[in-house]
Order: sequence, then structure tokens, then C-alpha cells
Amino acid sequence: MLGSLHYRTAILGTTMLAICVASLGAQATASKGKAKAKAVAPTHFRITAPDLTAKGRIAQEHAFNGMGCTGQNVSPALTWSGAPAGTKSFAVTAYDPDAPTGSGWWHWVMYNIPADATGLQAGAGNGRNAPRGSQQGNTDFGSKGYGGPCPPPGDKPHHYHFTVYALKTDKLDVPGNATAAMVGYNINANKLASARITGLYAR
Repeated sequence: MLGSLHYRTAILGTTMLAICVASLGAQATASKGKAKAKAVAPTHFRITAPDLTAKGRIAQEHAFNGMGCTGQNVSPALTWSGAPAGTKSFAVTAYDPDAPTGSGWWHWVMYNIPADATGLQAGAGNGRNAPRGSQQGNTDFGSKGYGGPCPPPGDKPHHYHFTVYALKTDKLDVPGNATAAMVGYNINANKLASARITGLYAR
């Protein structure tokens, strides 16, 4: 009887030990899995602009020259990083949602920017130092290329959204005379990720 009790106690102890070891092993595996997931976390796609600060005033150099505005109309320099895997090209737009048109105002549409690009130099929207193969789209000024801020006098500062898109295609299949809306539709149909910086301008 006593021997049988010792035997059952030994069996119970062995079973509890096995359960503890299995539990610790599962916890260790889970910890390794979390560590591995953290290690391969994707980088954050972001855009910066040395000529702009988030919600900062846009310099006169980048304002429109015409329609009563007296800027130099130079597109600002932009840089980006952290594009997702599978990016085959980029597109850049500048848009004013505060324009009194009922549909905002497209100031800049540039697409088919090569996948190895990490930014645009100042003036790229004016045809200077634009990346190889890139194309300018029509804006609401009725022409291609960058058109700077030119809000109505007395308006509150307008918001100008500069957005870079990482695309899953190396070329947007749009006609050369496509509207900004048509290019925008194709950009969003091929978008992997986007990043935006906003500047303010008033006169």
C-alpha cells in the first residue's frame, strides 16, 4: 500500500514537471515569434521637404507667378524614404482642397518616377533635373508642370498637400492629355502606400 502511494506520487510529480517544461517551452517560442515579428516590421513611408515644414508657410519662391500672384513658381525639393517592397514607380501631386471651386485645385501632377528615386530636386516640376522617364500631368492651371499657390486675396491660409505615392506599376497607362483627376484615379488604383506633407499659403 505504501509502495503504491509512493509510486503514484512519483508519477504525479513527473507529470507536473513535464507540464511546466512544456509551458516554459511554449512561452519561449512565443517570445521568439514576437521578437522575429518585431525585427521584420516594415519601415514607415515618409516624405520630407527642406523647403516646407508641416503646416508651415510656403515661401514666395514656390508661389505662382500670374493671376495677381508674384512668386517665382519653383517646385519645392522633396525627399522620401521607407517605400514598401514591390514599389515599381512613384507619383507626386500637390493639391489645394480649400480652393473655391467646389472640387479643390490641382497644382502639380508628376508620375512614372523611377523606383530608385528618393526625391525630387527643386525645380523638377518646372522641367529642371526631373528624374529620367518621369512625366508631368495637366493641372487646373490648364497646363502641365508645377503651378504654385495663388489663393484669392483675403482668404484664410489655404492648405497645400504635397503627396508622394509608391505604386505597384512601373508606368501609368494614361494619355498625354489626361486630366489630373484621370491620373489621380490611376494613381490610387495602383497605390501601395502614400505619404504627405502640408504647407500653408495666403496673400
